[in-house]
Amino acid sequence: MRSYRGRAVLTALPLKSVVQRSAFVLFVGAALTAMILSRVEVRLVDNVRGAISDTAAPILEFFSHPAASVASFVEDFDELLVVHEDNKLLKMQNAQLIKWKAVAENVVRENEDFRKRLQMVPDPDSRYVTARVIADSGGPFVRTILVNAGTANNVQKGQAAISAEGLIGRVVSTGSRSARILLLTDLNSRIPVVVEATREKAILAGNNTLYPKLEFVSSSAGINVGDHIVTSGEGGVFPSGLPVGLVTSVEDEASFVQVHANLDRLEFVTILDYILPGLLPNTIRAGRIGPLK
Repeated sequence: MRSYRGRAVLTALPLKSVVQRSAFVLFVGAALTAMILSRVEVRLVDNVRGAISDTAAPILEFFSHPAASVASFVEDFDELLVVHEDNKLLKMQNAQLIKWKAVAENVVRENEDFRKRLQMVPDPDSRYVTARVIADSGGPFVRTILVNAGTANNVQKGQAAISAEGLIGRVVSTGSRSARILLLTDLNSRIPVVVEATREKAILAGNNTLYPKLEFVSSSAGINVGDHIVTSGEGGVFPSGLPVGLVTSVEDEASFVQVHANLDRLEFVTILDYILPGLLPNTIRAGRIGPLK
């Protein structure tokens, strides 16, 4: 029995070697035949290739769905994690806003109560008119603009001019249908301001550069780069709290400010009628009835 099995194994080994060699020869022959046909019978080879592709397409499509589904699932899972983190952040911010809302409401109530107790005189209501810039007299020695609103629109000398970003200057002369505005950067401009954080008062003086200077500041003011500068309301011509600019440099106790507004690209400006009664002669303010038009 054992001798029979040994002979069978010995017989199978040469047969396996012959089959492997024959298969190799057949594959090489098939490859050569395909190469020759691809040169001679191009249409036939294209038809065969198309038939094979059509047969394999459903199979490939079937196996591609799981991969696409897995990729889609991974993307959805990543988005879910992002949404979860955003939701946590929003909840935290909402809780902080609710807390600060309660604080703000309490401060408003306290201020109203203090005003009533002190019998504080309220600030006058600000009226305004918006005008288009029609001329720019920018140069090495002057920084002014001309707008298409004047005394006919109740624009008067001394009124504040602002843009969407903040204060830009004040009215220095008026005509019936036009007015000239002196910009903050002009050498003749002097605006009473205050450092928003420390309430340190100063005068913003133009110097015909893009960075006007803070003057009349005490040595112990402690002004730092990045401090916000706003109008102080001194003199009663400008409302207090109008944004002016940021301190950009402090050199040898001299502080320079970059104004918020882009004074080189002004198209529309708003002129505020905020002058307190009695500060200007009655002849200048005569004839103003009702809101600005």
